[in-house]
Amino acid sequence: MGTRIVKSFVQEDNEINRFSKTSDQLEKHTVVVGMLFSVMIPSFMLVANLAVVASIYFVGNLVDTDPEAIAAIASFMNYLMQIMMSIIMGGMMMMMASRGAVSLKRLQEILATDPDIVYPDVPDQDLAGTLAFEHVSFRYPEDDHDTLNDISFEINTGEIIGIVGATGAGKSTMGQLIPRLFDPTKGEIRIGGVPIKELNEHNLHDSVSFVLQKAILFSGTIAQNLKHGKKDADTADMDRATGIAQAKEFIEKLADTYDAPVEERSANFSGGQKQRLSISRGVIGQPKILILDDSTSALDAHSEKLVKEALDRELADTTTLIIAQKISSVVNANRILVLDEGRLVGVGTHHELLETSAVYREIFETQKGKRG
Repeated sequence: MGTRIVKSFVQEDNEINRFSKTSDQLEKHTVVVGMLFSVMIPSFMLVANLAVVASIYFVGNLVDTDPEAIAAIASFMNYLMQIMMSIIMGGMMMMMASRGAVSLKRLQEILATDPDIVYPDVPDQDLAGTLAFEHVSFRYPEDDHDTLNDISFEINTGEIIGIVGATGAGKSTMGQLIPRLFDPTKGEIRIGGVPIKELNEHNLHDSVSFVLQKAILFSGTIAQNLKHGKKDADTADMDRATGIAQAKEFIEKLADTYDAPVEERSANFSGGQKQRLSISRGVIGQPKILILDDSTSALDAHSEKLVKEALDRELADTTTLIIAQKISSVVNANRILVLDEGRLVGVGTHHELLETSAVYREIFETQKGKRG
């Protein structure tokens, strides 16, 4: 998968050396095991044949006095060979058994692991699109500082909220807390006034849709990918969703339209097309809350504008959170949340923040300079 990166940075020799080092270690262990088996199996065969020779030697004289002993000797040798072959087969199974024991131990560790996030067994609730963070803090496991620190805000149904900040400010982490990909270390998150920890898994995931910056499509067809967002989606649902995401124009040009194949790692679509399909999958279920994590980064300015207008028009009752690096992506939002080092340092419209937030103004001036 990283072939282009390796070639771009002329790292072929380093990668070959790294692979050769690992390969040599595997070769060394394989040769040792092979040598052991190459000695062990002939040794077993030698012992078996020596046992036959010994049995003939010690009982051969009985033939003179008791000719019927020949049959007994033949039976004895057959039984002896069966026993020795069983021992040989057991030796050959030793390697497979040792590998199986290691694999079984790893499987047992997975099966014995309790999930960190447990959903209650409660009936579905009809939720509104409001969202509230109440003194929410979050720290990743084994980290020594909080990624988010005492975040509090409230969002009304149908609002479009922008979330901006420098790289590492905690924007994506905040988005991941809403569908319970992680649980807050402190504080509480509410959807429709209900704490998300009191919602069952289906209810929560049916209410929240998350569109990632890196568009991940599955092998199959376009329709199968869209149905990940709504299992019973029909053609009308797909037309509506792809129309919002501005994907309908290129889908209609395909010979099989929604039955067009999606290759492995969606290699037959461009970055912009993949993001449009990903957005289509996110909006097809008409969620109460839609989170767009920099999911229009591969779109040109005109297409991005059309997507934002369609979201505003078609999903008027959906609360939309737009996580973005570019100020231009959130400039028309109802409110903008500004994060800095895990803290909420500004809330307001674009013009209000230019007057009141130094962090927002610095980001804006930097990007304005780049555009100039």
